[in-house]
Amino acid sequence: MNPLFLTRFTATCCLGAGLQPLGAALAGTRSGLAPCRFEDVALDTWIGAVAGIEEQPLPQAWRPFECRNNRLAYLGLGQDGFTAAVAACISRVGAHRVGLFIGTSTSGILQTELAYRRRDPSSGALPADFHYAGTHNTFSAAAFIRQLLGIQGPAAVVSTACSSSAKAFGAAQRMIELGIIDAAVVGGVDSLCLTTLYGFHSLQLTARQPCRPFAAERDGISIGEAAAFVLLEKSAPRAGGSAIALLGVGESNDGYHLSAPHPEGLGARLAMESALGAAGLGAAEVGYVNLHGTGTASNDSAECAAVTRVFGTAMPCSSTKGATGHTLGAAGALEAVICALALRDQLLPGGANTDQVDPALRLNYITSSQAGSFTHAVSNSFGFGGTNCSLAFGRLS
Repeated sequence: MNPLFLTRFTATCCLGAGLQPLGAALAGTRSGLAPCRFEDVALDTWIGAVAGIEEQPLPQAWRPFECRNNRLAYLGLGQDGFTAAVAACISRVGAHRVGLFIGTSTSGILQTELAYRRRDPSSGALPADFHYAGTHNTFSAAAFIRQLLGIQGPAAVVSTACSSSAKAFGAAQRMIELGIIDAAVVGGVDSLCLTTLYGFHSLQLTARQPCRPFAAERDGISIGEAAAFVLLEKSAPRAGGSAIALLGVGESNDGYHLSAPHPEGLGARLAMESALGAAGLGAAEVGYVNLHGTGTASNDSAECAAVTRVFGTAMPCSSTKGATGHTLGAAGALEAVICALALRDQLLPGGANTDQVDPALRLNYITSSQAGSFTHAVSNSFGFGGTNCSLAFGRLS
């Protein structure tokens, strides 16, 4: 595929709003996870909540979209000059030539959960001020962001569990390659809700401590929330210096099990090989792999099998979910931004909370952030049902 340049990118998560706190935390191998104090949840687990969302309602003009998920999107879009960069892109190519591709898993489902608490005691009817279309509906985030940014090109939401916003890059790339659009806003937004917290707990997947991907004593995931966005364009920034580009997208679906990964990581391996093929890269040209790395026994083991099959055991790699939590449908976009930062800053991010790597997992797992020298990175995102996506990025002169 032809390179697509990340002319602007931003991310907001439990580490802070925008690139500066994210980059500083990654450099210091710091975690933003904290004991769960969300709503009335009574679970012994840690989460990655974004501070201040409860106190920041949407401006009056956007109240039909009022929900935690869209509040988070609004906060995220306001960082790092992102909206201004999109406006400048629209002025260059036209609003109809810019597309929007967003990944999410639960969208604004929290708004429905809260509405259920206020049902009519006699009829059971939901309150009149509950607006499904602008909140819970999966497309609501795209409808909101499209209007907010003034985008008039194609818009779509991808909802494939934890690979959602990684696969959104693939949707955008195909639209640009076909000549339908010249640029795209790609990203993901997923926010905390009761369904995911209690749902993953019922599957016995939530960790009682901050999650420790690839550690011998790993015991599950820490759920987080995030909003991350990238502006993809066909041309590199005009300013001098290097540029970060999306070079390859690899997707697969092994359909091995509804929630468990293929034990040998078959679909994961196919996705990585496909991404490398699309980018025209050999495995030895990659200098860092951002692992999906959820912190569950089966997922980390399966990914290890796949990664070592493709890259061998010497490839520097880590999971950044110990720092951010597993942000579900936003994880692919968040970790794409992390890879962009890693390439820009020449930083190999360490896996926060993981001190001793499971000796059964023969990986060159980085436990403490360190300086690197590399021009290519791969980011993995794998979801329930065997829906897999790998993205290859490069630092181009």
